[in-house]
Amino acid sequence: MLKEAAPSVSRVGILWAADDEGSAIAFKHYETAVRALRLALQSLEVRGPKPDMENSFKAAAQGQLSALIAIRSGLLNRHQKQIADFAIEHRLPSIFDGSDFVEAGGLMSYTTDDDESFKRAAVYMDKILKGAKPAELPVEQPSKFELVINLKTAKQIGLTIPPNVLARADKVIR
Repeated sequence: MLKEAAPSVSRVGILWAADDEGSAIAFKHYETAVRALRLALQSLEVRGPKPDMENSFKAAAQGQLSALIAIRSGLLNRHQKQIADFAIEHRLPSIFDGSDFVEAGGLMSYTTDDDESFKRAAVYMDKILKGAKPAELPVEQPSKFELVINLKTAKQIGLTIPPNVLARADKVIR
């Protein structure tokens, strides 16, 4: 999605919490996708509980990135505004795992719809509380995804979002 919105992307930095197993798994998936698009990749690992965000940002700036991906984690969620501000300051198109990052000033997110995921989790909890065995319940894949774009941020970094990408957005922040 980022390559569609910002075709000149050539070097992507991925900001992730190295201490978080979910982030490590997500990083591997992003790494595979970035390499499949034949883009250069820079890993921007942070470690908690007090990550050195400034050092990661310095490495990102020195790496001459043309885009930033931040993987959602409890650690990075506490730094949403700081991450979004860094991307804006360095005129980096940015994509995130959650719309809350976009509301904090990030450019875009494309992820599962949290409301839908929470509803499905509630259905499963109801079944378990009524006696269903968790191991016998089918595994579900997310079926509803949400694209959120922040046009205010796009303007700040000098990026024009193509109309075909805007038309697919579920939410546009102006």
